[in-house]
Amino acid sequence: MNLEEEESRYLVRGGPRLAGHIEVSGAKNSALKLMAASLLAPGLSVLHNVPVIEDVRTMREVLEHLGAAVTVDGGTMSIDASGVASHVAPYELVQRMRASIQIMGPLVARFGHARVAMPGGCNLGPRKIDIHLRGLRQLGAAVRTGHGFVEVTAEKLLADTIILEYPSVGATENLLMAAVLADGVTVIDNAAREPEIVDLCKFLVSMGAEIEGAGTSQVTVRGVEEMHPAEHTVIGDRIEAGTFLVAGALTGGDVEVEGVSPHHLDIFLTKLRAIGVQVQENGRKIRAWGDPAYYAATDIATLPYPGFATDLQAQVIVLLSLAQGTSIVTENVFVNRFGFVDELMRLGADIKVAGHYAVVNGGRSLSGATVCSPDLRAGAALVLAGLVAEGATEVRDIYHIDRGYERFDEKLRSLGADVERIDLRESHSS
Repeated sequence: MNLEEEESRYLVRGGPRLAGHIEVSGAKNSALKLMAASLLAPGLSVLHNVPVIEDVRTMREVLEHLGAAVTVDGGTMSIDASGVASHVAPYELVQRMRASIQIMGPLVARFGHARVAMPGGCNLGPRKIDIHLRGLRQLGAAVRTGHGFVEVTAEKLLADTIILEYPSVGATENLLMAAVLADGVTVIDNAAREPEIVDLCKFLVSMGAEIEGAGTSQVTVRGVEEMHPAEHTVIGDRIEAGTFLVAGALTGGDVEVEGVSPHHLDIFLTKLRAIGVQVQENGRKIRAWGDPAYYAATDIATLPYPGFATDLQAQVIVLLSLAQGTSIVTENVFVNRFGFVDELMRLGADIKVAGHYAVVNGGRSLSGATVCSPDLRAGAALVLAGLVAEGATEVRDIYHIDRGYERFDEKLRSLGADVERIDLRESHSS
C-alpha cells in the first residue's frame, strides 16, 4: 500500500434512490487468469474487455517482470510472451495479489521451471496452495518450498488423473494451464465449475489446447505439443453485476445491469427474490427493484459455484440488515469473510458472529460513521451501506475496492448516488 492508496477514501451521503443502467466491466477473476495463460505461447495474444483495475495493473507488472511486452489501449490488452526470460515472480509483486500464483502452471508447462513467492491479497483466512502443488506433483513436477518461495521444476509434465480434495478455483486453473502441454491425457476430478473456468478453457482452446468438460466437475485435457497466441474477449463480471443490483435494491431503486448471463447468478437472483426484490431477466440484462420496507429475512449459505458466491456475501448481509426478521448467513468458503461485520455494526447493524455463522437481526436503520475496508468485497459492501445510512459515511482503505471494481464511484454516481472520492494527499498539497 502506497501513500496515495492510504489517503484515498470515499465519502458517501445516504438518501438518494439509485436508478439507471450499468454496463458491467470484464470479470476480474477471469482477466487475471487469461493474462497468465498468455505465457503459454510465444507471440502476441490479445484480450478484449479487460477491466482497468489495480489487480490487472499488478498482473501486468508480473508479466513484464518475466519479460513479456504488454500494451493497453482502453479495455484491450496485447501481450507478447515471446521475450519471457525470467521464471521468477518476486515477493513485492505477488504479495499484492494472490492471483499471481496462477503464473506457476503456465511457466512450468512451457519452460519447465517456475519460482513464485507465496501469495498475498485479501486477508480472508488460510488459503493454502497445497492443492495446487499436490496436483503439479501428480503431473510429474518436483516442488520445493522455502524462504517464502515455491519452486516447481519438470523436464516434461506427464498426464495423470487428479482428484481435487476441494473444488478450488485457483488449483483448477493452475492445473488446466499446466496440463495443456503435458504428455498424455489429464483428468481433473472435482474441478471447479465457475464461469471464469469456462472462459479460461475457451481461451486455452483458441490457443490450441484440447479440453472437454469445461464447466463440469470432470475436465479432460489432452496434452498438445505447443500452444499459439490467440484473441479473446473476457466475460462480464458477475460479482460487479450483483453488487450494483444490491445497491439498487438497498435504496428502493431500479437498476439494470448489462453484460452478464443471468445464469451465472442463478442462486444469487433466487435469494434476492426470496428477500422480496423484484428481478427481471432479459438476455444479458438483469433488472432489480423493490421497496426495503417489504424485504424479509432469508437464510444464505455460500458454496462453490453454482452455489451462492462468497464474493457476494458481504453485499447481501447489508441488504439483510434492512430486511424484517432474523437471517442466518453461513460462510463455507473463507473463514475470515465476516471480518467486516464489526465495521458494519458501527453503522448500526445488529449482527452476531459465531464461527462460520452470522446471525443478522434485520429491520435496522443505519447511520453514518467512519469505517475501514478490510478487503475487496467488504469494502464495496460498506460503500453500499453508506448509501442507505443517515448522514455521511467515510469509507477508508479503499485501495481494496480499487483492486476489483473499475470506476466504482463513477458508476454509482451515474445511478444517482452521492459518492465522492477524496484524496487527502492532493488536498494537503493544494
